Amino acid sequence: MSQKTEKPVLSGQRIKTRKRDEKEKYDPAGFRDAVLVGLNKAGNDLEAIYKFLDTAGSKLDYRRYGEALFDILIAGGLLVPGGSIQLEGDKVCKWGSCIFDASEDMDTMHSYEQVFVKLMRRYKYLEKMFLDEMNKILVYLKGFSESQRIKLARMTALWMVNGSVPPSTLLVMINEHQVKDGLALDFLLEVFVTWKNEKGLPSLMMALKKGGLEGRLMEFFPLNKRGEENFKAVYDEKGLSEVVKLHRAQASQEAKRDLQVQLEDLLSEGRPIKDVVAEIKESATKSDIPDSDVISLIWSSVMAQAEWNKKEELVGEQALKHLKIYAPLFAAFTTTAKAELCLMLRVQEYCYGNMNFMKVFSKIIMLFYRTDVLSEEAILRWYKETHSGKGKMMFLDQMKKFIEWLQNAEEESESGEDED
Repeated sequence: MSQKTEKPVLSGQRIKTRKRDEKEKYDPAGFRDAVLVGLNKAGNDLEAIYKFLDTAGSKLDYRRYGEALFDILIAGGLLVPGGSIQLEGDKVCKWGSCIFDASEDMDTMHSYEQVFVKLMRRYKYLEKMFLDEMNKILVYLKGFSESQRIKLARMTALWMVNGSVPPSTLLVMINEHQVKDGLALDFLLEVFVTWKNEKGLPSLMMALKKGGLEGRLMEFFPLNKRGEENFKAVYDEKGLSEVVKLHRAQASQEAKRDLQVQLEDLLSEGRPIKDVVAEIKESATKSDIPDSDVISLIWSSVMAQAEWNKKEELVGEQALKHLKIYAPLFAAFTTTAKAELCLMLRVQEYCYGNMNFMKVFSKIIMLFYRTDVLSEEAILRWYKETHSGKGKMMFLDQMKKFIEWLQNAEEESESGEDED
C-alpha cells in the first residue's frame, strides 16, 4: 500500500499558534483584584454593588471565575481549603461588605439574597457554579467563626426557599470533622429554624422529603449523642417537633422494609413456621412495629411466594391450599381486633386488584375463620362497618350467607347462655 509522503519542513521554521488555541493563564487572584476594585468603589450600597456586578460581567470572565466571584461575595476573598481567606503579604485581599461581615438580622440577609438572585438571573450559567460553590463552602464550616456560620446558615435557608440551592446540598456536611464537633448539626438547625420562620413547617417538611433528608437526620448528630430521646429533645427545643414526627415515620418505614426483606428470605428458605414466627416477632418488637402492620407484610409476602394459575376456575383451589399452609403464621399476628380488620382489608384489596381472585374472597375469609386466624366479631364488624369501597357490592354479596350463619350462631349461643 502506498504511504503519503511527508511534506518537507524548512529548517528553523516557526509554526504559528492560532490565537483561538492559545490558553489564557488561570489567574483567580487577578480576577479577585479586579472585582475588589469595583466592589470597594460601590461601598456598602447593595444596589450599587449589584449594578457593578451586572456591568462587570461583560468585561470580567464570570464563566471562568464564577466560584471565585461567589467566594468574594460570601467570604470577602478567595477561600483556600479549610475555609480561610487567601492572603498575599500586606496586600489587602478582602472585601469588607461581604455576607460574613454583614449584620445577622433577616432584613439584611434578604437584601443580600436579592443580589445573588438578580445576578444569577442575569447570568444563568452562574447557577451551576453557585451549586458547586455551596458544595465546597459547606465543608469549610470549621474554618468560619460562629457568627459567620449563622449568617451562612440563614442565607442557605433563603437560597433553598427560593430554589437557588436544593435541600440535598446539606448532605455534604455529613463528614467526620464537622459532625463530631456538632458544627453540622448546629448549622442544620439554624437552616431549619430560618426556613420555618420564612415559609412555615409544612414547606420545610416537603423540602426534607424531596431532598432525601428525612431518613438521614440522625447522621448530623455526633456519634455519642445519637439516640431517639436526644433527637427529640434537640428538635423540640428549637420548635421543630414536626421534624421529629417525620423522622419517626421514616424510621418506621425503613424498619418495615427491613422486616419484609427478612420475612421474604425466611419464607423462600422454607423455614418452619414456628421459627418464622419467633424471628419476626423479635424483629417487630425491637423496631416497635405493631401486629396490624406486620400482618400486612405477611399477607403480601405470602402471596408473593406463589405463581398463580391464570385460569380463574383453578386459582381458587390453589390459593386455599397455599394459604392453609401459612395459617399458623397469620394466626400468630392476628391477636388484636385491629390486626384482624387490617388483614381482611388487605385480602379485599388484593382480590379486587387481581380479577381471578374476585370470586375467591369469601372462601379465603372462611378459611381464616376455620383456622382461627379471624374471629367472628372481626368478620361481622368488617361486614357492617369497616369494609373498603373496592368491590364492596360483590364481596358483601359473597359474604351474605356466611354472615347470616354467623349471626344465627351468635344468637343461639346467647339464648343458650340465658337458659343456663
